[in-house]
Amino acid sequence: MPDPSQPPQPLHPLALELRVHGVHGAPPDELLGDPRTVRITGDSTAAVFRRAADVDAEAHPERYTGRPVVEAYCWSRLTSGNGARALWLLLLPFMVVNLAHWARPAAPATGPARRAVRTYGVLVRVLALSLTLLLVAAACEVALDLLAWQCAGSGACTGSGSGSGPGSWLGFMEPGRWWGQPGRRLALGALVPAALTGLLWYLSNRTWSAYESQPPPAGAAVPAARPDGAPALGRPGFWYGRRIVARLRAAHTAAGLLIVAAAVAAPTARHDRRAGGPVLEALGGAVEVLLAAGAVAVAWVVCRRGRTEERADHRLDRAAVTLLPGCALALLAAVLLYAGWSRPGWTSAGRLPGDFAFGALMLGQGCCVLLLAAVAVRLYRLAPDPATALYGLGGPAIAMLGCALGGVMSGGVAQRIADWLGGADGAGGAAAPGSPVPAASPVPAPPVLLSWQAAVLPPLLLVLALLAVCFAVRGVLARRRLAAGVAAEYPGEPPDVNRSRRIAGARAAAALTDSAPWFVAAVSGITLLLGAGALAGAWLSGQVPGRAARGAHPLLETAARAAQDAGSWLIGLAIAAFIAWGRRAYRDPAARRTIGVLWDVGTFWPRAAHPFAPPCYAERAVPDLTWRMTGWTGRTGGRLVISGHSQGSVLAAAAVWQLPPQVRRRIALLTYGSPLRRLYGRWFPAYFGPGPLAALHADVDCWRNLWRATDPIGGPVLPGLRPAPPAEAAPAAPSAGPPPAPGPAADRVDRGPLADPLAYGRSARHPLPAPILGHFDYQADPAFTAERDALLARLAGPARRARSGRRTRSAASVPPAPAVPPPASPVTTAATATPTPAVPAEPALPAPRVSKEPAGPAGPAGPGDPPGTGE
Repeated sequence: MPDPSQPPQPLHPLALELRVHGVHGAPPDELLGDPRTVRITGDSTAAVFRRAADVDAEAHPERYTGRPVVEAYCWSRLTSGNGARALWLLLLPFMVVNLAHWARPAAPATGPARRAVRTYGVLVRVLALSLTLLLVAAACEVALDLLAWQCAGSGACTGSGSGSGPGSWLGFMEPGRWWGQPGRRLALGALVPAALTGLLWYLSNRTWSAYESQPPPAGAAVPAARPDGAPALGRPGFWYGRRIVARLRAAHTAAGLLIVAAAVAAPTARHDRRAGGPVLEALGGAVEVLLAAGAVAVAWVVCRRGRTEERADHRLDRAAVTLLPGCALALLAAVLLYAGWSRPGWTSAGRLPGDFAFGALMLGQGCCVLLLAAVAVRLYRLAPDPATALYGLGGPAIAMLGCALGGVMSGGVAQRIADWLGGADGAGGAAAPGSPVPAASPVPAPPVLLSWQAAVLPPLLLVLALLAVCFAVRGVLARRRLAAGVAAEYPGEPPDVNRSRRIAGARAAAALTDSAPWFVAAVSGITLLLGAGALAGAWLSGQVPGRAARGAHPLLETAARAAQDAGSWLIGLAIAAFIAWGRRAYRDPAARRTIGVLWDVGTFWPRAAHPFAPPCYAERAVPDLTWRMTGWTGRTGGRLVISGHSQGSVLAAAAVWQLPPQVRRRIALLTYGSPLRRLYGRWFPAYFGPGPLAALHADVDCWRNLWRATDPIGGPVLPGLRPAPPAEAAPAAPSAGPPPAPGPAADRVDRGPLADPLAYGRSARHPLPAPILGHFDYQADPAFTAERDALLARLAGPARRARSGRRTRSAASVPPAPAVPPPASPVTTAATATPTPAVPAEPALPAPRVSKEPAGPAGPAGPGDPPGTGE
């Protein structure tokens, strides 16, 4: 008897294809192949579109017998929407170090690995905090040291008496005026780094309100958390980081304000101790104690708690979120008042202790990276997987790149401003006649360490150029080797040397992606060594490289001076290009979409380590897709295939992981050009390694993945999967070619490599030269439509339920790669045991039975046609 509480099911349930685009953000008319599109649901940021002719498809399902309704989910504006996205370029180091959190090796869910995983997370959060301190310290170096302390106190810089110096606009802070006392100059200059900290807080709080603080819908069905090491992306709280981001934002904001206060209080308290004033000396001591207490509180908040993924944690740590930044702001205000107190006779001389501050940060970052590498090696040994990038050291390598990028960006600004003020070489200058500043007063100079950091850039770029040459030579040799066999893949075509070389060149270039981990390892390792050398040189010599090498061998002296000058110019060019890039991105939507590709890859992951990183767009996109699939299948009782290209395949897989079991039985997954295994599985093995992907296949047996050898991003997702037992296939229309072999081939995930180009030369079927498609236009391949229709046919087959039951019982026979913990078999819950409402059977979609094997002969093909495309 039908359940009256359930909505009536249509006689002809619909079939729906939900397309998810990848990087570059294809518009809906391009995804749907129709200029007339209508937004079905969503807003101006992310929405689902249909063709205008398909808007009322649910009211007329009989019109769509034998073909699916096609929808497109467009999410590109999440990363390249308005001009404010250009400001995200300032947050690039924060994004990189946040990636290091997710790049840890896979590890067992129990035992000593739990403590190692926690230690790994703490170290990455500490590194992320050091980057915030580095950025604010660079702002303090510019505003407090170079401008307020050195330039404003130097007649050579302000052009005292002539008004022609580079810092003439600072004349109101010359010695002898009310703002001329060093303490007051420091208090005024502190407003710049304090404002920068406030801007970072504002950007993070604004995006937090739009992303992390959006709670999951009440009563929404989500998979239950499994204590047996099930894939993390299926946990209810994975895409809800409200609590951790709020805590880290408060800690980083407080840390930024505290370092500004320390930069003002340190020289002021040092002067008071020398002057011997009891009241001011006592105030200085109290300020230093409060600063130390604030630093301990920040460290406690950062290290104490990580992410909560087992459930959607709606709580907020009010004390940490409100009191910590509030107290830091109050302490900063008190320090500014303390520094602004009148101290007649106090003059500024030399530099503020920037060398010590930058050196301590650099040393701390290097030590954290080494400790992180040790923890990563331990985790990797607990569950080794040769496919993991750098044998588990991918996370430390990424963290090292984030630290290096932060050092170049922050130190480069200080270096260029010092060059503009005329003191990058540390040379002295004479003050103007009659100036109250001594005649030997030097013009502003940055910390010596920054000059050493700039000097290591030319050797680093030289090594990178040599590596690029090696990879280029390797690509050329691979192209020659591959070109010999290209023509044989297209039977009936005369060989064309130039055509074969172009196809082989595309394949060789695509294969270079697999060498990217070693390129990153080389860059990270060389950066670590050169950074250690720069730190040692700055601390041991106390001079810039050009002066430290004086008296040495002439070749060494010339090289040191050339490296210093070239590094300074390179930093200047990089800063200018960075500003020009950001300005263009702010004004030009096309340029903003190009930069958005960077955010498409880097901001997929939640902000687990750095709260000032660009926001995670998947925290909006994954719930959108989950809601759409759950709502549509529940309302119509139809079948749905979600097809994702490139980064869209990652979003599609993440959304399927979040589906409840009763919905997942109606869903098929089609991925093409997918980086799930080739990029994400290597760099993020704990979340997309062979274990989690095999578990996803065990839960969603209707999954096909298309890939090409010319694709530099996509590849097979489960190349070593042992096929499941044979299952009864759904009826399908006969095809022109021979049917595939029954059994294991029908349960494999990967089909490829697909032929690219589709035709080798000209033929009656392809009168014009076929392009090499590479990563794009998978829908132009006949295999796309064939596999999509075959998936829908399998969902409608009479043996669907029996096949799913057999796959559940045999999930344990789907092992991951060697030495990786096997994925857990699907958990039988009340939801899975409850039968779904009866849906009248409909005829299978008229789809050809295509081979799930790699491309091979499949029926009669015309001359010049690639294998597997005969009609």
